[in-house]
This record gives sequence, structure tokens and C-alpha cells, in this order.
Amino acid sequence: MFIIGIAGGTGSGKTTVVNKIIQQLGPEDIGVIAQDSYYKDLSHLPLEERAKFNFDHPRALDFDLLYQHLLDLKAGKTIEQPVYSFIQHNRTGDTVLTHPKKVMIVEGILIFTDKRLRELFDLKIFVHADADERLIRRIRRDIVERGRTVEEVLNRYQTTLKPMYEQFIEPTKTYADIIIPNDRRNETAIEVIKSVINHNLRREMI
Repeated sequence: MFIIGIAGGTGSGKTTVVNKIIQQLGPEDIGVIAQDSYYKDLSHLPLEERAKFNFDHPRALDFDLLYQHLLDLKAGKTIEQPVYSFIQHNRTGDTVLTHPKKVMIVEGILIFTDKRLRELFDLKIFVHADADERLIRRIRRDIVERGRTVEEVLNRYQTTLKPMYEQFIEPTKTYADIIIPNDRRNETAIEVIKSVINHNLRREMI
């Protein structure tokens, strides 16, 4: 199994990169694990307090479970990936059966902050985008998909998103094997990634 970690700030275009890799290599051999599925269970907190929780800090994530799930997948086992609700700011209690594939992609803003995960990744990719571009995308996404107001998004950006990005996310760029810009120039980077994956898959078959 070839495990890829794709990190970058919120709204940087990580999902776009994931989709391009899948398009290039085909969905039958690729599985995706979303960091967002592994936010800690906050059922003990009322909704109002959960809404104020800092989800952009590494302590918000259950890295132990994510790490164990990756080990299980690597061992050929099927896992039950948690389902997270951004409306309720909590796990739903449902799970999604996730089967091991030849290539597993782990995507999320904070995945490079955990040393155990970094050591599991065969390829580490950081997606870079300018701060204003990331903010615009975050505003659009949170309003349309998560029912937030512009004021709510901007307040969260100023109080948590921006400082957490500067403190925890941007520094992990140094761990990346490949840094790609989220613009038209990333087609070359996608081709490089495709070549690296294919090379490693052929080597495993020998």
C-alpha cells in the first residue's frame, strides 16, 4: 500500500488535488481518508459550546484513532471511518466502511503535525494558496455547505483560522516532499505525483 498525505491551509485546494490524482489514476485503486472524520467526539458538550471549539488546533483531532486505522488498512483490514457533521460540530455516530486500496490518500490541514502519521506517509504533499484566496473559498464553502453567516466565518478566521495556520499548519510545509501551487501550474506537479505513485506501485509488484 502506498500512503499519500496531502496537507495545506483551509481552502487551499486540497480536495481539488485529491480529485485530480483520482482522475489520473482511476478510482478503483485509490481510497481517501479525510482528517475531518477524526475530530474528537464532543457529545459531552452542548451545541453552543461545540460551536466555539477550536477545530484548527491539533488537540481537536483523534490522531490515535486515525493512526490505528491507517495501520489496519496497511495490514489489509477494513475500517469503520467516523462520519462528522459540521452542522452539529460533532460525530454523527454513523460510520463508513473503508476498504484498503493500493493507494490511500489522507487529506487534512493538520495531518503533518503528528509525527507518527508523517512516518507512515510514503509521499507528503503540501498545497499552497494565498491567504486571500483561501479566505474567499472558506467564506463560500461555509455559507453554502455549512449554513454560516459571513460575520461568523470572518470572526472564526480572525480568531482561530489565521493564527492556527501560522502556528501549526504553515510550518509543516518543511515536511513536504512536494509543494504545489493551487493554480494552473499544478498540472505539472500532478504529473510528477502520478509518476511517483506508478513507479512505487510497479516496484511493489516485482
